[in-house]
Amino acid sequence: MLNDPQYDELFFYTLNRSDPDFIHQLAVNAYCAQHAGAETKPIALVFALIGLYLHVEHGITGRQIQRIHMYLAQRRCDWPRLPLPAERGHITIADVLAKAPGLPRDTAIHDWCVSVWDVYSITRAQIAALLPTPLPR
Repeated sequence: MLNDPQYDELFFYTLNRSDPDFIHQLAVNAYCAQHAGAETKPIALVFALIGLYLHVEHGITGRQIQRIHMYLAQRRCDWPRLPLPAERGHITIADVLAKAPGLPRDTAIHDWCVSVWDVYSITRAQIAALLPTPLPR
């Protein structure tokens, strides 16, 4: 992740958006889940999938997801190692960057989240079970 110029370009863009919904968190989640490998720590993938699940299925913003991540990080837990699907979604970071900055790119980030969550949705029950009820906001 750290040596990816596309990663750097997109995250510079999202961090400078100054949007109240914090789209940066959505891009971080999509990228992490799409590029996860055997070396990825379970907490990283679980948190990415929690973020994708909450955004795609419940319409929760990146800012709210960030708060939920902070709440969950306070729990001492052995986070499960989840299966990595061979296909990680048909939209990539390159597709997102190909869109014009502003609404077209922001919409592409949402579409990217949907694309990645679609292939990981097999973990839906596991992800949902990790979340407290009600969700902290």
